[in-house]
Amino acid sequence: MTTAEHLETIDRLRTREFPAVRGRSGPVISGPGYHLAELGGSRWYGDEDAADRLAGEEQVAAEYGALTERLTDRWGRPEVLGLQGLLTRSGAGEELAEPWQELCATAGHIHLWRAQDRWVALYTAHWGADHSPQLMAAVTVIDPP
Repeated sequence: MTTAEHLETIDRLRTREFPAVRGRSGPVISGPGYHLAELGGSRWYGDEDAADRLAGEEQVAAEYGALTERLTDRWGRPEVLGLQGLLTRSGAGEELAEPWQELCATAGHIHLWRAQDRWVALYTAHWGADHSPQLMAAVTVIDPP
């Protein structure tokens, strides 16, 4: 997908209603108060060589950078929020609301913007050593913990 297509996806999610229960529709997981969108990346490495892996990771990083620039042009400098502290709190038994629990479980940090009445987060999800990173966006009305 292109940066323009990623922006269109984020814009659609900013206006879409939130469902009463968690569910998936294609590359979007939605629940009460949030949407999580798979924008690109994440494929199983399988038998790929190191050069293929590196090229895929560089592509995700380039898309992340370009999209971060465009969102910054729209809404100003993002807050860069490290999630390790939230993950630690969650591991200590503190209940985190979704989508924050899922973001903590899959990303080390996020870029976070306030866009009218919703939060928009951009992040790279890591699903394990045998998968490439995945470019993701979250749109939520649930304040960060």
